[in-house]
Amino acid sequence: MRLRELRKSKGISQLKLALDLNTNQNTISRYETGEREPCISELIRIADYFDVSIDYLVGRTDSPR
Repeated sequence: MRLRELRKSKGISQLKLALDLNTNQNTISRYETGEREPCISELIRIADYFDVSIDYLVGRTDSPR
């Protein structure tokens, strides 16, 4: 998943992202390391937050839209 790449490109910390998504920093860290996968509703929230498609977020396409 491209979460870490997107987060860093926007200059957002794991903590800020977690607060904005109403989750905790540990969850964001686990998403980024692949220890945990977000459910579909979380994927939608993350994609909406970064204004990218879910396919881009999960690496199925290189086009953000």
